[in-house]
Amino acid sequence: MKKYLTEFIGTFFLVLTIGLVAATGTPLGPLTIGSILMVMVYMGGHVSGAHYNPAVTLGIMIRGAVPKSDVLPYMAAQILGAIAAALVSMLIVGASFAPEPDPEASVVAALLVELLFTFALTLVILNVATSSATKGNSYFGLAIGFTILAAAYAGGPISGGAFNPAVGLGPIVVHAIDGKGTFGDLWLYLVGPFAGAVLAAFVFALQHPDASSGD
Repeated sequence: MKKYLTEFIGTFFLVLTIGLVAATGTPLGPLTIGSILMVMVYMGGHVSGAHYNPAVTLGIMIRGAVPKSDVLPYMAAQILGAIAAALVSMLIVGASFAPEPDPEASVVAALLVELLFTFALTLVILNVATSSATKGNSYFGLAIGFTILAAAYAGGPISGGAFNPAVGLGPIVVHAIDGKGTFGDLWLYLVGPFAGAVLAAFVFALQHPDASSGD
C-alpha cells in the first residue's frame, strides 16, 4: 500500500503544479514543473520507484524492473492522483484546465512531440534508476526533472506538454465534467506517451544487451 500511496502523492503534486502554472501563466512554468517532479522523485524513489506516469510504469515493466502485479495498481494510483489534483486545482483557482495541442500544430507534430519526449524521459529513467551501473547515484532526480523541464520548454507549446497519460487523462476528465472541454485530444496523450515508453524499453535493451532486471 505504501508504494501506491507514494505514486498517488507524487502524481498529485505533479498535476497540481501543472494546473496552478496553467492558471497563472508564469513564464517559469516548465522550471516549476520540472522542479516539483525532481523533488517528488527524491521523495518517493526509495519507496515506489517514483514513476508518477503510467507510460514510465509500462516501460519499467517491459524492462523487468517492477513486478507485473504492481503495474495496474500503480497506474490506478497515478490516474486517481491526477484526477484529485485537477479537482483541487479547480477549487483553488476557480477554473478547470486540460492540456491541448497548439491549434496551428499538425496532429503528426503533436503526436511526435509526445512520443519523443516520453521516449527520452523513460530512457533516462531506465538508465539512471534501474541500471546496476548507476545504482546508488544521487543525481537520478535531477536527470528526470531536467528531462521534463527541457521537454516542457521545447515541446510543450506544440503538443500541450503532457508526456504522461495521467497528466492527460486526469485534467481532461475534470475539464469535461466541468463542461469546458471534450475527450477529443485524449488519444494523443495516451498513444504518444505509451508508444514512446515502449520504444525506450526496446532501446534500453539494445544499450544493455546483457542486462537482467537487476542490472
